[in-house]
Amino acid sequence: MAVDNDTVEKIALLAKLKVNPEKLNDTKLEFNKILNWVEELSEVNTDNVLPLASVNDETLTLRQDVVSDGHIRDNILKNAPAQEFGYFVVPKVVE
Repeated sequence: MAVDNDTVEKIALLAKLKVNPEKLNDTKLEFNKILNWVEELSEVNTDNVLPLASVNDETLTLRQDVVSDGHIRDNILKNAPAQEFGYFVVPKVVE
């Protein structure tokens, strides 16, 4: 599959890439090199290869999903410049 200048311009528009008109030919050549490389991958024999989700066989240990309030409200509010009734006090934003 070969890419022409019109296709490069369309890809650039869709990908929101700025391709200078003088670099259009170079970009076309690069796209064609990439497509040729992808075509080479189709020659690899993958008949007995299982699909991978990850290259690591390790499984992650998960913690219990327990709802809590964090029990550190007072520590957090110590950093606040202003607090009242256990909440942050901020300047009025909407009138």
